[in-house]
Amino acid sequence: MPDNKVIPGPVGNDERCIREAVCIHTKKIFDSCKDKDCIEDLRVYPTRGCQDIIDRAVSVKAGSAELLYAYIDVEPVSFNRGFFTVDVRYFYRITADAFVGAARPVEITGLAVFDKRVILFGSEGSSKVFSSVGIDQSPDFQRIPVKSVPTAIVETVDPLILDLKLVDVCHCRPCDTGCEIPPAVCACFQDDLVNGGDVHRLFVTLGQFSIIRLERDTQLLIPAYDYCMPEKECSCAGCECKEDPCDIFRKVQFPVNEFFPPNCVTPKANSYQEVRSCGCGR
Repeated sequence: MPDNKVIPGPVGNDERCIREAVCIHTKKIFDSCKDKDCIEDLRVYPTRGCQDIIDRAVSVKAGSAELLYAYIDVEPVSFNRGFFTVDVRYFYRITADAFVGAARPVEITGLAVFDKRVILFGSEGSSKVFSSVGIDQSPDFQRIPVKSVPTAIVETVDPLILDLKLVDVCHCRPCDTGCEIPPAVCACFQDDLVNGGDVHRLFVTLGQFSIIRLERDTQLLIPAYDYCMPEKECSCAGCECKEDPCDIFRKVQFPVNEFFPPNCVTPKANSYQEVRSCGCGR
């Protein structure tokens, strides 16, 4: 290997290591945005068995929220060329504890849905993209040409449960009529979801962080330094990689925090009460 070998990492001002300029095909980000949504009073559609428990419950306690799926749709804005609307529908699995009389709390689950729309710049393009990659289960045909439309990418994390309400049906909003749920989302639950004929309903308030961007396929000219050769050797083949457990234990740091209680409770991502215990929100 030459002595002037270049490895991946930060590039300095010295350009003598550049070997050539190469053209690559990649996705270029034309526009992006980040958001912090406080989603108030989302209706929770529980499973059939959980709805029976909710109807008899006197109170509920928030558990966790898991983002199951995000449906994304991109459409051009007619009054502003080059801009596109990105509609995102989030599907959440909500878990909580329901208290029925003096008995122990019972875990309940349900589905919550949130719709979000943003407008981003995605540039213009009228070309049609053809590919030699075959269609699934049809090896003799190429893929249908795709119009030059930007691709929307949504990056999110599981939301925070900020509040959970148990509401009588007669106090619910009249416009609360439910929504269409894809079969793939319904399959994430062990029982059918209920959207009517109930006595009590759950409404959840979530805190959602998200990053949305529009990308397009494009060709870029970039400097190439060298071929990327892995530096790490493959080791631990077969039984040769067994280490002495005592040697492994010696490398473990001493758990100081386990012996000395901290001055402040570290907040967790899904625990609103623990965030308040450190003085936040006083």
